[in-house]
Amino acid sequence: MSRFSRLHFLGTAATTVVAGPLGLSGFVERPSAMTGTVAQTVSDPTSIRSFQVNFSDADLDDLRKRIKATRWPERETVNDGSQGVPLEMLQGLAAYWATGYDWRKCEAKLNALPMFTTTIDGLDIQFIHVKSKHANALPLIVTHGWPGSIIEQLKIIEPLTNPTAHGGSASDAFHIVIPSIPGYGFSGKPTSPDWGTDTTARAWAVLMQRLGYTDYVAQGGDLGSVVTTLMAKQAPPGLLGINTSLPATVPPAIAKSLTCGDPPPAGLSPDEKQAYEQLQLLYGKQFAYAAFMHTRPQTLYGLADSPVGLAGWLLDHGDGWGQPAAAVVSAVAGHTVDGHTAGALTRDDVLDNITLYWLTNTGVSAARSYWLNKTSPFNAANVSLPTAAIVFPGEIYLAPRSWTELAFHKLIYYNRASAGGHFAAWEQPQVFSEEVRAGFRPLRK
Repeated sequence: MSRFSRLHFLGTAATTVVAGPLGLSGFVERPSAMTGTVAQTVSDPTSIRSFQVNFSDADLDDLRKRIKATRWPERETVNDGSQGVPLEMLQGLAAYWATGYDWRKCEAKLNALPMFTTTIDGLDIQFIHVKSKHANALPLIVTHGWPGSIIEQLKIIEPLTNPTAHGGSASDAFHIVIPSIPGYGFSGKPTSPDWGTDTTARAWAVLMQRLGYTDYVAQGGDLGSVVTTLMAKQAPPGLLGINTSLPATVPPAIAKSLTCGDPPPAGLSPDEKQAYEQLQLLYGKQFAYAAFMHTRPQTLYGLADSPVGLAGWLLDHGDGWGQPAAAVVSAVAGHTVDGHTAGALTRDDVLDNITLYWLTNTGVSAARSYWLNKTSPFNAANVSLPTAAIVFPGEIYLAPRSWTELAFHKLIYYNRASAGGHFAAWEQPQVFSEEVRAGFRPLRK
């Protein structure tokens, strides 16, 4: 099979369902995964087209070959993760990736779901769409973040669409839509600097309208929280409210102090002081990767050329073995590291996500989404639409209720969850689903 026929768009589907060439100097260019084959002529780009994943054996053989050919650096000079992803950990992951990991299991899992693509403003948007069997289910669009993908949300589909089998009631059910952000996974890659998070937010409203939903809600974490919050600020017709697991709450005066590197201002409550110190650590030490992607994403050519280079970049959050990458590190290690459990997250889950980035060649295009984003994920959102905020104990910072109430003027739910971190839907899908259900109950008819 040609490397250019790795994805297939199979026909036209109903809008709702129930659950290479030579480059410079002869170097081979890895093609984008979106150079797939259209099985029939698409006369209407606004149509909803069925989508399946089928990468060639040649793609997988090339991946394994590149992993085995990795030129490794010397070991770090410390006995912790303070210099980055430890050599021993990454070598162990790479050895399993090249010899024991099976991408076809992930493909089968994805292809068992109703997946689709549609074109919005000239860009193909790929998404999962699962309808609940329960009457009066609430339509919900869930947005992933970086370094995530639709892989990150797979475990919440069942608890949210079929709550009666997972400790909830029929009145808690959702129809769920999980799109790939432009530049990530199977969605198209923006070719101009105009497609930022604000454009994505508007596209999601178009998508929900195109699917026939006149009333719906939205949820997001990480970059997905930025998109979801922008949807609330844009307030498109039909959007009833949002749920964010990384609420943007930092008041202007506090944000100014953080920018200046000042110590915590006097008069902060214990929760506010804790949040301030967590953000100080983030800005001062942990956010270097984000700053680079925000300013120089195109320079990250290694993400397109080296699987191990890509894996190292996606695994590192500048926090060593602490939060928010703690659960991911524990999953890769196969045991609890520094007291941070992996929860439901496994080594194969982590590799499913990294392999998706590799096969779709979206390491750089995903990084570019930070350059395209002009909205702070932390500074007070100033949102008037009904909002539910979930604060997971392992999140980047624990947003205080006092700040959250100021930033979201119609706060309908605020709770500090019992477990979970930055990747809560992955780590603790049951807890995450329970929190999403609780957060949106006030908006049920």
